[in-house]
Amino acid sequence: MTTLFRTMRHAAILVAVAAAPALAQDLGIAVGEQAPGGPLETLAGQAVDLSTFLGKQQPTVIEFWATWCGNCKQLEPAMRAAHATYGKTVRFVTVAVSVNQSVERVRAWQAVNKVPGELLYDRKGTVSGAYDVPATSYVVIADKRGKIVYTGVGGTQNLEAAIKKAM
Repeated sequence: MTTLFRTMRHAAILVAVAAAPALAQDLGIAVGEQAPGGPLETLAGQAVDLSTFLGKQQPTVIEFWATWCGNCKQLEPAMRAAHATYGKTVRFVTVAVSVNQSVERVRAWQAVNKVPGELLYDRKGTVSGAYDVPATSYVVIADKRGKIVYTGVGGTQNLEAAIKKAM
């Protein structure tokens, strides 16, 4: 699939699903699969692979996110609360999608808002494609072995219950 087609496909899916209520295990990568790694970059432009955060003897919460995403903004208090509660025992990784936002825009947003955990940029959409991300505010939780135990999308997800599945 060409990069342009993949970007157009993801943009269409994001628009179609962005206003949808939370859907758990209905879309995206299947629960029970091994969480894939993939190339991302830090906001400073350094290459990093998502696999460095997976299967390291602690669960990982991954949110596919955008600065312009209303559902992400709605989910933000729950993500902050989950990080405050579980931040010492669970890794939190936010993957900024590259649809309609640049790394500069993400960097400026982060300077003001400070997303907890790691905030990484998916410049080419490779990781978003590997997870078959249906929309922003898509959350994937992997257990300490890197096996996916939860997926959901929307601003009203019960992150506490989802994280407990990974413990």
